[in-house]
Parts: sequence; structure tokens; C-alpha cells
Amino acid sequence: MGAEVEAAQFTREDRKQHRQKVRRGLDVLARMLTESRFDFERPMAGLEIELNLVDADFEPALRNAEVLAKIADPSFQTELGRFNIEINVDPRRLADFGFSSFEQSVRQSLNDADPRAEEAGASTVMIGILPTLRPEHVTAAATSENPRYSLLDRQILETRGEDIEIVIDGVERLHVVTDTIMPEAACTSTQVHLQVSPDDFAGYWNAAQAIAGIQVAVGANSPFLFGKRLVAESRIPLFEQATDTRAEELKNQGVRPRVWFGERWITSIFDLFEENARYFGVLLPVSSEEDPVAVLESGGVPELSELKLHNGTVYRWNRPVYDTHDGAPHLRVENRVLPAGPTVVDTMANAAFFAGLVRALAGQDRPVWSQMSFAAAADNFAAGVRNGLDAEVYWPGVGQCPVTELVVRRLVPLAANGLRQWEVEESEITRLLGIVEQRCLTGRNGATWQSDQVAALEKGGASRDEALHGMLARYTELMHSNEPVHTWEVA
Repeated sequence: MGAEVEAAQFTREDRKQHRQKVRRGLDVLARMLTESRFDFERPMAGLEIELNLVDADFEPALRNAEVLAKIADPSFQTELGRFNIEINVDPRRLADFGFSSFEQSVRQSLNDADPRAEEAGASTVMIGILPTLRPEHVTAAATSENPRYSLLDRQILETRGEDIEIVIDGVERLHVVTDTIMPEAACTSTQVHLQVSPDDFAGYWNAAQAIAGIQVAVGANSPFLFGKRLVAESRIPLFEQATDTRAEELKNQGVRPRVWFGERWITSIFDLFEENARYFGVLLPVSSEEDPVAVLESGGVPELSELKLHNGTVYRWNRPVYDTHDGAPHLRVENRVLPAGPTVVDTMANAAFFAGLVRALAGQDRPVWSQMSFAAAADNFAAGVRNGLDAEVYWPGVGQCPVTELVVRRLVPLAANGLRQWEVEESEITRLLGIVEQRCLTGRNGATWQSDQVAALEKGGASRDEALHGMLARYTELMHSNEPVHTWEVA
């Protein structure tokens, strides 16, 4: 969930100073964009995968500190809940066999980590929401030890001024009230990072927004929460509500939520950082000693710590990223809509579909976002979240149509062309996009398999709790096989 911060009590002066430094950083970013100071000649891609920890009974294992101590690998980090960890995969180019390299790296890391995690009484599961979670697992006591998380918890609740109410109406209805943001820890995601040039950023971000609903529909893997079957990707509404800083009156006034799809197409990455500064109050007003103007004028590269920290507390589904590496600044689109899992190869297929599709769409002479309203993209997102592979979406030149038909007929070929522009090997394109295509042809993704498996176990006489535990046991076994989810049978 971002950079670490020290435990602190914040004053009004802290907030004032931080706001001024965010605005100063915004001015510096504008200058850097004008002066073309960014590294983008050999663009890299990155990957983060959030994992759940379970014990031998497939209950949440609140042991991430012990697990990380056993793993002793800096690529594994804490996440919000004590039953979460995250793996950060070293960035690399997509050219040649980049996706195979990612896949081998993730599988090797997980294979090395699991025996060590077992020494701490836990094992890892890649899944959008851990189906055996119950409300008693997501209290404040389950927060990870990193001070950032308890600070965020306190700041969000203080800003909101009242308890958080979570209501999700799906196949079944969930209604819970909580005094902590910890239910957000149930949301485990895959984040894909694409490095892009300043000139190309707006096109990539707009393309990512245009396909977000289609990504969710094809990759949905979170149908259950707290024992209830809800929507295909319940992680999305859960995240939106569990970190909402707005009381009811502010919602009625139209105040923007911190977990935000957005409201318009953009012309520059600057639009997004400016919106962050203009619309969203500071949650973590931690300021550095850096004077970014002085650093820039001396020929250096500013860290823009305040701008980056504030950006990390505005949870866009496609987030702009400014960062530095080896003394050079760069820009990334961080795609955050995908759940974790079901397998490593499914994760690579999702990433390839995204990377290929945005590359192809961003390069079109008449881009898709000039032919559809932003509201249509938001409606597609809502449809994908709710209905998964059964969603109907709008696409220019096609109109309203089943998402599976759109993906197979139009978007898989388009994504293949985009991957060729990334110089991805043809065998990788065929293998990974074939997985996406087969999900659409079989009607099987993580969400449908989980739902069908639980239904089959309940039909055989299991209670809902027994069925969820039985499903997760089978899911974990199949996850380790690394056979794509469309091949999984319901037992």
C-alpha cells in the first residue's frame, strides 16, 4: 500500500506545510514535463501480486511478520492485514520472452517462499478475496505492524467522522458496519505497471480506463465475502466502501471518493496529479526536507516525496506514477483493477491482455476514447464488476454486446497486435491470449469456478462454511498446478 511512514501525531501546521509542498511539487512536475526530463527509451514493465496467508484448515493465518521473517526476501513485503503479504517482481522489458521471465520469476519466488511460510504455520493463496474470511478476522487487531497502516486507519476514520458501512447487493446481500478500514485487507490484487513517455501517458491511461470493465469481466475472481455470494468481482465495491472518507452528507454533495474511477478523459498525466491536489485532502501529511525547485535548478532529479505520498492515498483504478530509478525520473501507468490469481499463468494472461490492448488502442489514429463517452466506460466497469463473463458492455462501432463476444472477435486480435509492438514473441502471444479467449469460450474464470464449486458442494449437503473451506482447499491444489482456470473442473 505504498511507502512506509513513521508513527506520528499530525498538527494543523503539518497539514498546511504538506499541502504547500504538494503544490510546489506539482509546479516542478509541470516544468519537468515541459522540459522532457524523463527516461522512456527502453520502457520497462513491473508487477505486484498480493497474497493471502492461510493455515492448515484454510482459515486466515494472521502471521505475516513471522512468515516474512522466515522468507527473508526483500521482494516480499507486508500489506494491510496480518493475513496478507505482497510480492514485488523486478521490472523488465516485455520484448522477447518477458512474460515467460515474469512467470518463471513469480513461480520460483513462491516455490521458495512456501516451505519457509509453512515453518511459520502458513501457506500462500492467490485469490481476489479469501472466501473463508469472516468479520472477526478484519478488526483493528489484525492490522500489520507497519505504522503506515494504523495511521491510515486513524486518519480515514477521523476524516469520515463515523463508522464505515459496507453494503453490497449481489446474488446475496451483505451489510456490515465497522470501525476500521481493515475490511479493505480482504481485497488482494495484481498490479501491472507500464512505463511510458510523457507524450504517450494520456493515451495509455485513457485506453486503460476504456478497457477496465472488460478486464474485470474476464479476470473476475472475487465472488464471496464474509460467507455471502455477492458480485463477480466483489473486491471492487468492498475497496470503494472500506476506505471511503465521506460521511453521507458529503456523498450527497457530490464530494469525490478516494477510490475513484475518475470522471473524464485526460490530455496529460499532469491532469491527474492536479486533480489529486485540488480535490483530495491530505491523509498522511509527512513532509521531507527536499526543496524540489532547488534540486531541479541545480540539475538534479527531485524525489517529489509529498506529491508521491499524496498520490498513494488516492486509489484510482488506473493510477499515475512518478518515480526515479538510478537517478532518472520516469512515469508509469499502474493498472489496479485485476484480482490476484487464480494461477501464475492466469496472472500473466491478464497482464498480457492489458499490455497489448492499451498499446494497440493508444496508437490508433482515431482513439477509442474519442468515440465513446467517459460515462460509457464507467458503465462498462460497473457491468464487469457485477456480472463478470455474463456482462454486456458498450464498444464503439459495435454497440451494446456480450463482453465475451467482444473479447473474442475484436479485442484479442487487437491485443495481439499491441503485443507485437512490444516485440513480444509470437509463441507467448498465442499462449497467453489463448487463455483469455478460452475463458470467454468456456464461460469459466475464477469467479464462475468458485461459485459453481460452492454450489456443487452445497448441493451435496455441505453448509456454506463447509463449502467455502472445501472450495478453497480444491482451489489451492489447482492453483499450484498452474493449469489455467478455464481448464478447471467442478468436483
